[in-house]
Amino acid sequence: MAKLEKVLNGNFDEIIGLIEKGILEGSFSASLEDSSDFQCGHSRCSVRVFERYSYMGQNRVSLNVTLFQEGQGPVHLSAITAGGSQAVFFKINTFGEDAFLEKLKKLLSAFS
Repeated sequence: MAKLEKVLNGNFDEIIGLIEKGILEGSFSASLEDSSDFQCGHSRCSVRVFERYSYMGQNRVSLNVTLFQEGQGPVHLSAITAGGSQAVFFKINTFGEDAFLEKLKKLLSAFS
């Protein structure tokens, strides 16, 4: 499992749109498995779950991205990958998870 937590400056809708487009166009095997969006008062939260095939790990990996914003404040991002191991009792071969998260980091560089 790999994790990224970041505070971003930018428009919430632009950020989530860039993430969706960048992940889905960045790999022909990438898919948006599900999404959730909700608002409570002046706070917003969006969750996206992506999946793709990892050639290095020869398995499927998932990427869960959560964005949160209160009012007009900064956008908080939490991204966690999972599923990139082939072992039964411990994690080995997490190349796919790390590569998936690196793709997201590159997409977010404009909002740092």
